[in-house]
Amino acid sequence: MLVLSHQAFLHPPKPSSLPRIKPRASMSRSRSPSPVLDFPYLPPPHRDLMLSLLSTVHSRLASHLLPSSVPSDVLSFHNDASTSFGALDIRSGAHDSPVDFILESWLHCKLPTGALNITTLFGFLNASTEAPHLLMEFIQGSPTSLVLFMDLLPRKDLVLHPEYLAEFYQDTQLEKLRQELNNLPYVQPYCSSSLYIRSVLSPTAVAVNINCGADGESSMEEVMGAQLSSVAKEVLQIWLDKCACSSHQMEESKRNVLIQRDNLIKTKTVEIDLSANLPRMFGPNVAEKIVGTIQKTFRI
Repeated sequence: MLVLSHQAFLHPPKPSSLPRIKPRASMSRSRSPSPVLDFPYLPPPHRDLMLSLLSTVHSRLASHLLPSSVPSDVLSFHNDASTSFGALDIRSGAHDSPVDFILESWLHCKLPTGALNITTLFGFLNASTEAPHLLMEFIQGSPTSLVLFMDLLPRKDLVLHPEYLAEFYQDTQLEKLRQELNNLPYVQPYCSSSLYIRSVLSPTAVAVNINCGADGESSMEEVMGAQLSSVAKEVLQIWLDKCACSSHQMEESKRNVLIQRDNLIKTKTVEIDLSANLPRMFGPNVAEKIVGTIQKTFRI
C-alpha cells in the first residue's frame, strides 16, 4: 500500500483465484481491537507470518505508541461493488519516542484473472533520530506467486556517510539475508520500473518475485513458512534493536534536512501510489477518506 505497491496495480501478476479464508476464532474481530489483525483473505502461512510480525511490533513498541485514532470507516472499508476490501490502522508515536508512526494495512482486490492481496508494515521514525525507517510489503497475486519488498529505508546519503552504511547495512548482515532469499529456488530479483522507488531503497533491500509455478501452493507454503518467515522476522528484529529502540540522537542543526527528506518520501507515497490507485480500487469517496487519514498522520 505504501511506496511500492502501486507497481502491483499497474503491472499485476496473472493470478488464479485466491480463496477467502475465514478468520480464526482466536483472532476474530470481537477479540481484536483492529480489523487489520483479521487478515481474512490470506493463505495460512502468509497470515501467520503477518500476525507474528505485528505481534512483535506491538509488544516491543508498546510504550512508544499512542492508541489508534483511525476512524472506523478507514479501519475497515470496501468499495460499492464489494470487489475490493481493506483495513488500515495507524499508531502514532508517544511523546519523547523516536517513533513517528507505525502503519499496518491489508488490501484485497478481486481481479478478472483472480485476486490480489497486499499486506504492509511501515515503521516511520521522527527527526529525533537518523536511523532508517522500516518497509515490509507482501504482494500476493496467486497462491503460487508473491512479490516481496523488505528494507530499512536510508535517511542519509550513503556515499557521503559511509559510517551510516556500515552501521545499519554492513554490520547488521542485511546483505547476507538478501542473498539468502535471492538464492532460494523459485526466487528471482524484482526490479521496479520506477526510478524514484529504486532511488529510495537501500543497497541491501529485498526485492524479489517468488513464483512456484507448477510446483503449486505447497511449495509456496514451504517457502513462506520457513526461509521467508525467518528472514522477515530477522529484518524486523534488526530494525527494532538498531533503529526504533536504540539511541541515535540527531544534531539539531541537521534535523531540517532530515525532515525535508522524510516529507518528500511521504508526499511521493501519496502522489504516485495512494492517490493514483486507491480511487480505482475503492471509488473516489472511500479513497478520499483513506488518503485524508494518511495525510493527517504524515502531516503533509
